[in-house]
Amino acid sequence: MDTPSRIAERTRNTSETQIRLRLNVDGTGIADVQTGIPFFDHMLTLFARHGLFDLEVRATGDLDVDYHHTVEDVGIVLGEVLKAALGEKRGIRRYGFWLLPMDECLARVALDLSGRPAMVYRVEAREVFVRDFNIQLVREFFQAFANAVGANVHIALEYGDEPHHIAEAIFKAFARALDVATQYDPRLGDGLPTTKGLLA
Repeated sequence: MDTPSRIAERTRNTSETQIRLRLNVDGTGIADVQTGIPFFDHMLTLFARHGLFDLEVRATGDLDVDYHHTVEDVGIVLGEVLKAALGEKRGIRRYGFWLLPMDECLARVALDLSGRPAMVYRVEAREVFVRDFNIQLVREFFQAFANAVGANVHIALEYGDEPHHIAEAIFKAFARALDVATQYDPRLGDGLPTTKGLLA
């Protein structure tokens, strides 16, 4: 089957954030990320590298108020861009799963690019701050992504203590699971991985 270019870009401007994001699903892990939130930039860079996605993000937001709007809105735009890049989702595996160790942490991510948004997030951390970044915002990012792309996203921390490691394990596991889900299955050809005839 012909494999069309899976690249998409979107600009989203609101009174709280201004975001431009470009994604190449079939990239090599190149990241150019500037959100004004250094730790979040680090997580998005890890996402690109470990999923082998090429990702460019330019985001400005009301960081003087909180990081919430910027983190959530980047999740929305990433979901919208991935949805556009995948199109009808012909030939993809659809499901992805990864279990990832990060020092003392173990994170599990399973996802389904079903067209139906749902998110289950089971992460408990005794410490939640990496400098001034509250890792509880990680949930907001993935909820926004799941809603925008239309995916079931299940994230669990099996165990772990250090908040930087927890967030990093989750982002890496998510990247690896998404890479699996977006890969082409040669047995499908240009068929859809569903019996309903539509993934939307």
